[in-house]
Amino acid sequence: MDSIYHLAEPEHWSRAQQSGVYEQSTRGVPLADAEFIHASSEAQWPLTRQRFYADVETDLFLLVIDPDRLSAPVVWEVGDPVTGERFPHIYGPVEMSAVVEVHTVPPPHGTGGASTD
Repeated sequence: MDSIYHLAEPEHWSRAQQSGVYEQSTRGVPLADAEFIHASSEAQWPLTRQRFYADVETDLFLLVIDPDRLSAPVVWEVGDPVTGERFPHIYGPVEMSAVVEVHTVPPPHGTGGASTD
């Protein structure tokens, strides 16, 4: 299966590095309060960045996740009922061993650019 992507805020990524698992569903929502961790395809993550992180003034981390290394299932589900676009949802925590790359994504996040380090 192709890699999937998740934008992580610095404090959540730091916590994951200490604990060995990433457990943030999306901005402002921990996995404990949600059913799954939101993720994107390679083509989807830049728009996710633009739509949901435009006001963030710090770096973000783009986690590149190998779904075959996850113990939790990944289910592609409709994330936008208007368009019917499907997004990968990870139904459990992300083990550090499943994160195969991490890229720093500097602000501004509300632009169309998808630059990473």
